[in-house]
Amino acid sequence: MKAETASPTTEFTQRFSATRRGARLARHLAAHQLDGWGVLYGSDLSDSAAVIVAELTANAVTHARVPGRDFELRLTLAPKTLRIEVSDARADREPDPRPTPDLETGRGLLLVDAVATTWGVADRDIGKTVWAELALR
Repeated sequence: MKAETASPTTEFTQRFSATRRGARLARHLAAHQLDGWGVLYGSDLSDSAAVIVAELTANAVTHARVPGRDFELRLTLAPKTLRIEVSDARADREPDPRPTPDLETGRGLLLVDAVATTWGVADRDIGKTVWAELALR
């Protein structure tokens, strides 16, 4: 009889200032971290993750910014999925994945929905977490 072992997961968590510069840094560090885990920079998975990180962090600093509060990026690499989470301090601002045609902004979650395998929102004690998952090939 073989002993079962848990599937290994790898995690990266970092807090960033809720600024455009913080969002840009989060995207760059996510790509760097994924490359370190073997998800090659410029690969389809890396590029998809970069789009998701860019959109979720942009939303965190544009629509969910609370002065003096950072946002948090968490990447979790499991055997079959890459999970991307962005947490902010605004629970009262739920993301709306259905922008109206007359708005000039608000289409970022359409990109996340198109690229991610699945995505959603989870409440936290303070704020919320918007997450997305990508299937690994």
